[in-house]
Amino acid sequence: MMEDVIRSLGYLCLGSRLKRIGEQLQADAQQLLDGLEVPLQSSQYPLLAALDRLGPLAIGELAQSLGLTQPGVTRSVSLLAELGLVEAIQSRGDQRRRVVSLTGKGQRLVDVAKRDVWPRIENAVADLCRDLSGPLLDQLAAIEDGLATAPLDRRVKTGAVQ
Repeated sequence: MMEDVIRSLGYLCLGSRLKRIGEQLQADAQQLLDGLEVPLQSSQYPLLAALDRLGPLAIGELAQSLGLTQPGVTRSVSLLAELGLVEAIQSRGDQRRRVVSLTGKGQRLVDVAKRDVWPRIENAVADLCRDLSGPLLDQLAAIEDGLATAPLDRRVKTGAVQ
């Protein structure tokens, strides 16, 4: 069997490894969504969930709430608007600012997902993580918080890395 180089390089490739895990989780979630004939990519649901949870948001606020880039969120919003799931309306006070909200169709899709789809995916991921030691979600939050406090480039420059 071929050596898994990313796995064997440990912390050096942690980002690549987390990305690989994320891509696998999204692909598996997509397979479940396809089986349920849900018309979206799994990667688009967090945007809908943010609008459901937080209400209408400007593109920049939506990007911030998801930890994504503004251009990426703008592309997703455009696609979701074409599907009739969200609408983006220019702010009255600032023509550069667009406020995004769920449409009735989008809210119905989110309601079905919250009831029938998201719990299945969440339970499957929880089952995958059940036998791991330590609180995985807390550990991931600590990594995110640590990166927000001092990104890797600062950790290298300040000598925090030994």
